[in-house]
Amino acid sequence: MSDQANRTAPLPDVPELEVSGAWERVFEGAAVAVLEAALPQYLMPRRWFGAKTRTIRGIRVVETIPILPMAYLVLMRVDYTAGEPDTYVLPTAFMAGGAAETFRGERPAAVIAALRTGGDNGILYDAVWNPDFCQALLTAIVEHRQYGGHSGDVVATATRALPHLRGDASQVLPPAVLGVEQSNTSIRFGEQLILKLYRRLEVGINPDQEIGQFITENTAFGNVPPVAGALEFRRREPAGGQPITLALLQGFVRNRGDAWRYTLDSLADYFAAAREWDEMDLAALPMSNAPLLELIRSDIPAEAEQRIGAYLTSARLLGRRTAELHLALASAPADPVFAPEPFTAEFQDTLHRSMRELTDRIMALLRARFDTLPEAGRPDARRVLALEAQIAARFDVLLAQPIHAARSRIHGDYHLGQVLYTGADFMIIDFEGEPARPLSERRMKRSPLQDVAGMLRSFHYAAYAAYFSLDQDGAPPPNLEYWARFWHLWVSVAYLKTYLEIVDGATFLPSTPDALKLLLDVYLVEKAVYELGYELNNRPDWVSIPLQGILQTV
Repeated sequence: MSDQANRTAPLPDVPELEVSGAWERVFEGAAVAVLEAALPQYLMPRRWFGAKTRTIRGIRVVETIPILPMAYLVLMRVDYTAGEPDTYVLPTAFMAGGAAETFRGERPAAVIAALRTGGDNGILYDAVWNPDFCQALLTAIVEHRQYGGHSGDVVATATRALPHLRGDASQVLPPAVLGVEQSNTSIRFGEQLILKLYRRLEVGINPDQEIGQFITENTAFGNVPPVAGALEFRRREPAGGQPITLALLQGFVRNRGDAWRYTLDSLADYFAAAREWDEMDLAALPMSNAPLLELIRSDIPAEAEQRIGAYLTSARLLGRRTAELHLALASAPADPVFAPEPFTAEFQDTLHRSMRELTDRIMALLRARFDTLPEAGRPDARRVLALEAQIAARFDVLLAQPIHAARSRIHGDYHLGQVLYTGADFMIIDFEGEPARPLSERRMKRSPLQDVAGMLRSFHYAAYAAYFSLDQDGAPPPNLEYWARFWHLWVSVAYLKTYLEIVDGATFLPSTPDALKLLLDVYLVEKAVYELGYELNNRPDWVSIPLQGILQTV
């Protein structure tokens, strides 16, 4: 190494670590304790770190698995001052010399710490930015490799679909980390494959892997990216313990972005046209306060077809794809993991208790955060708090009578952001379920109407997000709010009408119209309450949207 590299100045704004000997000794002895003390500073700003409202008590490195000489998979246990710990994976690599300085300047957020070793001085950084590391993960799946750690092994597996999805085996597929950082990290390989690295880990197969493989290998439904392989961590003791899903390899879907962005673009055009409609007699337009399940019995009014236009066709197609997904997930009565099961009194009681507890928790949070809310959101917040008892009582209908319907596996976190728009069709992605729920709950069989309610709420979100974006002088044009409600109503009707036509006769539909309305209503209220909690914790400026959703649903 050159003298210049040995004189590398300490990197600013990152912790400095030192080991004697090779870089990987940072995971040993006293050095690992220093690293563990530095990790909270790195984790807290990361988009994929899901516990920003909790206080970290400490982090402990629990496993290191070498993938390359300069790159390891590191499993960390994160303990908090209250509540259960989490396990996260942090691919960690070492880079020295001038290359490290250049990398620090180009990707400062990826640098974990500066590291002085017995030979080289450099940086520890997130290894997803190392192309060789990414290629090693892909090669591991293609070649069914296994890597040993201290207490377990990383095991790579492939599905029968991999050779077809990968194409020419001699072709190099360059990796590219996708720029949108969410609860996981995605790496695209050429135009053929995409690897999703899960950051927060739980014992057991991830529903994204489980459902994706089931659809790929056991159904004809083609609107989910096919699964090509997976990486799992398997502990050696106890023998036969459940694996932990680390990463999922899927076919890459060429797309124009997610359906959320496509919908907002469509709404922008809709509102631009609506500015020319604001002088007409709004009272003559076809609006209704009737329940959706009544409105779907008739054709959508010609006025709505004309003004909303092509997006109604998109909503119908999305309703069809949702229905086909649910039929596929309920198509294996002999498979205990996917076989539909009946509602029971115990499940209804569990569902009721869960919804009541969620409501109690979110209403308490709303009261605690009331003074910090944007001024425009406080009147609706007061109205919601005044209706707290009425909101909670909406869930009591779950205890009033038996529900004759089947439960099955569902998406579990279904909204427009979980759907890709290809330009001609929709592809449904991300079957992990709601990230705040434990894995055992995310794998539970539920009513597919929970997914339907999620998409209906997403239409409401899109309509009002687009409306609020029209803000002029502190408030969006009030006359256009009517057009937001008009769009939301008839798009919801188009989606729901098509969905119910496709699944007609399915065992997971309640046997009576009253039971169907009961379930759909409680899921709509629950979703709006859940959204309120999310916005209070993450985007207080958006709190008006779920508040309006609650007020319009209760």
